[in-house]
Amino acid sequence: MCGIVGYTGPRDSVPLLMQGLKRLEYRGYDSAGIAVLQNGALDWRKSVGKLANLDLSLKTRPVGGTPGIGHTRWATHGAPSETNSHPHMDCTGRIAVVHNGIIENYHELRLELEAKGHKFKSETDTEVIPHLIEAELKAGAASFEDAIRRALKRSRGAYALGILSLDHPDTLYAARHGSPLIVGVGDGEYFIASDVPAIVTEISRVIYLNDGEVVTLKSDGIKITTLDGQPVQHKIHAVTLHAESVERAGFETFMLKEIHEQPRVLRTLIEKHVDADGPFAVKDLALSGPYFRKLKRIMIVACGTANHAGMYGKLLLENLTSIAVETDLGSEFRYRDPKIDPGTLIIAVSQSGETADTLASVRMARSWGCKALSICNVQGSSLVRESDAVLFTEAGPEIGVASTKAYTAQLMAFCLLAIHIGRQRNEITAKLAAELIHDLQNIPDAIHYVLNRKDPIRAIADKHHDGASSLYLGRKFNYPTALEGALKNKEISYQHAEGYAAGEMKHGPIALINEYLPVVCICTQTRDEVYEKMLSNMKEVEARHGRIIAIATDGDQTVRKLAEDIIYIPPIRDEFSPIVNAVALQLLAYYAAQARGSDIDKPRNLAKSVTVE
Repeated sequence: MCGIVGYTGPRDSVPLLMQGLKRLEYRGYDSAGIAVLQNGALDWRKSVGKLANLDLSLKTRPVGGTPGIGHTRWATHGAPSETNSHPHMDCTGRIAVVHNGIIENYHELRLELEAKGHKFKSETDTEVIPHLIEAELKAGAASFEDAIRRALKRSRGAYALGILSLDHPDTLYAARHGSPLIVGVGDGEYFIASDVPAIVTEISRVIYLNDGEVVTLKSDGIKITTLDGQPVQHKIHAVTLHAESVERAGFETFMLKEIHEQPRVLRTLIEKHVDADGPFAVKDLALSGPYFRKLKRIMIVACGTANHAGMYGKLLLENLTSIAVETDLGSEFRYRDPKIDPGTLIIAVSQSGETADTLASVRMARSWGCKALSICNVQGSSLVRESDAVLFTEAGPEIGVASTKAYTAQLMAFCLLAIHIGRQRNEITAKLAAELIHDLQNIPDAIHYVLNRKDPIRAIADKHHDGASSLYLGRKFNYPTALEGALKNKEISYQHAEGYAAGEMKHGPIALINEYLPVVCICTQTRDEVYEKMLSNMKEVEARHGRIIAIATDGDQTVRKLAEDIIYIPPIRDEFSPIVNAVALQLLAYYAAQARGSDIDKPRNLAKSVTVE
């Protein structure tokens, strides 16, 4: 989950590395470091904590040169410290490496290298890489590239690497396996980076590397080979992102900006697939109507917030089709023995398309002959390239660590997909499909309604932010919403929060309710059979003096009488209410975190893209 960046070309690499690391800091901010080559020397700077500390170090002790590599760390092996910070060196100090991933067999490799006299300084798994390269050079590797390939063949796990060698001062090396890495192509210069946003202001073309590839980059060109030394040719892709998409644009945080971008994102997604004068269909899905008509089973795999989207997707697909749908966490699915066959469609949900457990689950399922459909935000990501079909969420870069716009875009994607499959199977009529699409088209305005009422939500958050815990309750379509609301609160305010199916409250959580406990009750149903059930749950909370914060439909006075505080949303179709309710809960968590003094864009211990297992 770390971020890496590298540069080779005519410019001083340090400002470019720091700019790239700033845009990658959401991938980890336990420590940061850079290494550069200049005038026959390999120089480096490291610092513990956020990138600002490294920036201060560079002002105190300036350094410059090219090529260069940089790293921002999310700690796995070894606590955050300057010693454990990247880059890491070999014994000679002539090889520097930055790494995202985990070398799973690092312990046995380290013992072997120490027995040969290698001296290690850190507790990290990464440090074995420069020592392995050093060892392979001493063992007779034909070239530095060959030494890298030989070292990586001995390394088990995931890696995206940037490598410098003092003996090759005009060259930047990189490699990828299981962790994302792209090559940015400029005019007489090249970049490497974990994500496109890191270098979007500097390049307009990229190469998406595949697993098991090693790259040699010089100002006059690049060479890509497999670990066996076979040359690889890659298509160069145009970058479609705009530079302003990775800036805060006047908002105090990226998260707040991304919350406010949701109406535009969802409108864009709808417009992509809805023709004003034609039948509805998800365009360019690469899975045919006959395939969906024969389909008997769907398995949705995802992790974290994306799993909550998958749970909602299950409910909606079952509501609009006759297909049996299950959900599973990617981190569990891959380690159990799921009873699936080639007739099962795997739907994988991931913002980044690089979530390690989700990717591993898809690979396993496809090895069994299953088709895979990904709901993803990042073009060129590993998940996209390894899926049979893709439904892009069109959310644009999401920099805030706590997902907001990517989540609601995933919900909208499931809405469009469910309607599409329902129509392909003739299980919903054209008339109903049109009604559903019309209601979806009203959602961006409904979200604007909530955003325009953020001050009352802030007041509620200010009132309740100092509690030790909170409980979130929802039913049916809004049960996943309750889970997601609790997760958002935990992620950025560090207040313990628990999401529960409201009907399960009596099976344990009711014991927690007292006059101090905020209980967020999602009760926006208008025609759904669970509305009265939610009212009963709220009365049970009221009877025990719990502090009810209700999410309700505008004008609902019944809920008003039960709640201490209330957040209204406009009337919306029950099936689609989770999209709007999620925004209200995002704001509630945001202002609670603000009141508690949290670093909202960089919540402790978290990183944006979970690329380690």
